[in-house]
Amino acid sequence: MLHGWGGTAPSRAHVVHPGTLEELAAVVADAGPRGVLVRGAGRSYGDAAQNGGGTVLDLSAFSSVRVLDDGDVVAGAGAVLAHLVPVLLRRGRFLPVTPGTRYVTVGGAVAADVHGKNHHVDSSFGAHVRRLDLLTADGTLRRLCRDGSPAEQRLLDATLGGMGLTGAVTEVQFGTVPAPTASILVDTHRADDLDTVMALMAEGDDRHRYSVAWVDGTVAGARLGRGVVTFGDHAPEGDGDPRHRTPPPGEPRVGVPPLPVSPLHRHAVAAFNEAWFRRAPRRRIAEPTPLAPFFYPLDAVGGWNRLYGPSGFLQYQFAVPDSGAAMVRRTLEQLRALRVPAYLTVLKRFGPGRDASPLSFPMAGWTLAVDVPARDAALARALDRLDEQVLEAGGRLYLAKDSRAVPATIAAGYPQLDRFRAVRRDVDPDGVFVSDLARRLDL
Repeated sequence: MLHGWGGTAPSRAHVVHPGTLEELAAVVADAGPRGVLVRGAGRSYGDAAQNGGGTVLDLSAFSSVRVLDDGDVVAGAGAVLAHLVPVLLRRGRFLPVTPGTRYVTVGGAVAADVHGKNHHVDSSFGAHVRRLDLLTADGTLRRLCRDGSPAEQRLLDATLGGMGLTGAVTEVQFGTVPAPTASILVDTHRADDLDTVMALMAEGDDRHRYSVAWVDGTVAGARLGRGVVTFGDHAPEGDGDPRHRTPPPGEPRVGVPPLPVSPLHRHAVAAFNEAWFRRAPRRRIAEPTPLAPFFYPLDAVGGWNRLYGPSGFLQYQFAVPDSGAAMVRRTLEQLRALRVPAYLTVLKRFGPGRDASPLSFPMAGWTLAVDVPARDAALARALDRLDEQVLEAGGRLYLAKDSRAVPATIAAGYPQLDRFRAVRRDVDPDGVFVSDLARRLDL
């Protein structure tokens, strides 16, 4: 039985661990009527990495890593970013884009076209992919390069953000960015209201590579959306703290066991948010900070998703253009009205999206992500209403986080969906590569 990071909507599948390209091709060739799908590290929140009744491929054997002289990385699809980070730092380099957890695979980063705190500067992961190898449904291993034929480029672009539905990515070459030290120089600003948070972020974008804000959606009135804005840049040689080292891969400091009920009730979350807000400095500039807690604060707690109990949770993440910025406040107000205990609420700025990839999520503007317990019909109806408002604002939902949208919502948010479907039909006319997400949303 497999489920996403949110723990909702599990489905049963046959999991296969091919060790070679030949074994991988044989599994794809023998796919039954429910098809196959590659699953990375299982960090998609919903059903993107599930294939109920079919076959799920675990490519952890495809985890080789090479760093080229020019700093590019050639990595197997099953390589986990946590293993890449220390290798790169020893060479004065860092990932070009990283999500909020380092426990995702390279193949997963490609499939979701992940973004990070630097989208306004460096775009999403797909912008840094030089080439990738893709085993398609007919058993052909295709090398897709930026300077390939128009057909190859269409398939490459559809694969970047394509949620694993064009084939099995086996190897990826991508660029990296300089990281002279393992320290990040962090500016911290505590802001008493949402308008100040958003003004600080918009103003600071041009001066920093990384930016993010934690906002508090549990307080009432003028304080709703108060938050802590952090900006960061790689510390140059001599400015970093030599004591800062990335922890060994795969070693969270503490773990959460399975819990019979969630401790994250409304009052507990409100108390946590109050303490989190008060502990942040009012203003602190260029503080040398270890790389791991800046990029991956939640990775310090193993299995933190279990805090939501057996019912699980979902992350509601949308992107809207600048003209739809009011959706940030509107979402916080509507969720607070429902007394939803929003423990983790994160706001980021996006730069221009990558229109070449039909299912790539980011667009220039704002993105808000809110973790909420999966609980009742009232929440479901509220999120449905928010979906409509996001679409009216010209926005869209993030497929890698979604577990509840309907096909019309996704079609309206991704106007190039038909272009993706056409590429998918060309490369996989029988729909061999498929997922629960693809069936639910008619991708």
